[in-house]
Amino acid sequence: MDFYHSLGPLMLGSRLRRTSEYFIAEINKVYHEQGIVFDASWFPVFYILSEKQPVSIKEIAGRLQVSHSAISQLVGNLKRKQLVDTEVSGEDARRQLVRLSPKGQELLQRITPVWTAISAAFSQLAHENVQTETLFQGIAALEQAFTETALSDRITKSLHVCASHTRSL
Repeated sequence: MDFYHSLGPLMLGSRLRRTSEYFIAEINKVYHEQGIVFDASWFPVFYILSEKQPVSIKEIAGRLQVSHSAISQLVGNLKRKQLVDTEVSGEDARRQLVRLSPKGQELLQRITPVWTAISAAFSQLAHENVQTETLFQGIAALEQAFTETALSDRITKSLHVCASHTRSL
C-alpha cells in the first residue's frame, strides 16, 4: 500500500502538495512542448486579466484569496518579463492597476488553446472515473468547511476531547 494512502488524513496536505506539484509540472511541460514561455503559476493573474483590464492588485488578491504582497511580487515578476504594465490609479495614488502589455496580450493568444485543452483533458478524466468527477466538488466542500471553522480550531477541539477522554480513563 502506498505510504501516503496508508496514513489517510494525516498525509492529506502532503498528498495535495504532491498532486499539485505534479499537475503544475505536467502543465508547464505542455507549455514548453508547445514552445510557449509561460509558467502555470501565472495562470490566475493572466486569467483575471483575460476577463477584464485594468484590474487593481487589491482586486486580484481578493479574487484569488491570497495576500496583496504575494500578488505584488507576482505582478512585479510579470512586469520584469514585460508581460504586464502597471499604472497608478487616477482615483487613488495608492492603487496600482495592472493590464497585459502587448507582449502579454500576444502570449494570452498562444496560451488560451492550452487552457481549452486542459479543460478538455479534465472533462475526459471526469467521465472515466466517478471519483474524479466529484473531486472538484469535494475540494469545494473542504474549502467551505475550512471557511466555516478553521482546521486549527477543529484540531484543537479534538485535542481537548482526546485529553478529556484520557483523563476520564
